[in-house]
Amino acid sequence: MMMIRYVAVTLTALALLGGCQKKDDPSEAGPAERAGRKLDEATQQAGQKLDNAAQQANQQLSDAAKDTSQKLDQAADKASEKLNEATKEAGRKLERAGEKMQTAADEREAKK
Repeated sequence: MMMIRYVAVTLTALALLGGCQKKDDPSEAGPAERAGRKLDEATQQAGQKLDNAAQQANQQLSDAAKDTSQKLDQAADKASEKLNEATKEAGRKLERAGEKMQTAADEREAKK
């Protein structure tokens, strides 16, 4: 009699344990596992969207930096041209002043 009870308890335990085994078929997954899979998919999609947005933002920043650099180069070139023109004009004025000073000195010499 003891042996029959032992066999009955063992068979019952095996039957219960058999029902707890993980199923390999995804269609037979439980609600928590399905929800976890959906959460994983959503997280992966969100990560991809964030990566794409970051790449696009980096490209826009790079383009803006190039544009700004070109504009700064153009402004520097214009400023350099203006400075060269101002330097040449200052040189011409100094040359004329020197000529006037030379003429004035020559006239003083001639009066002596």
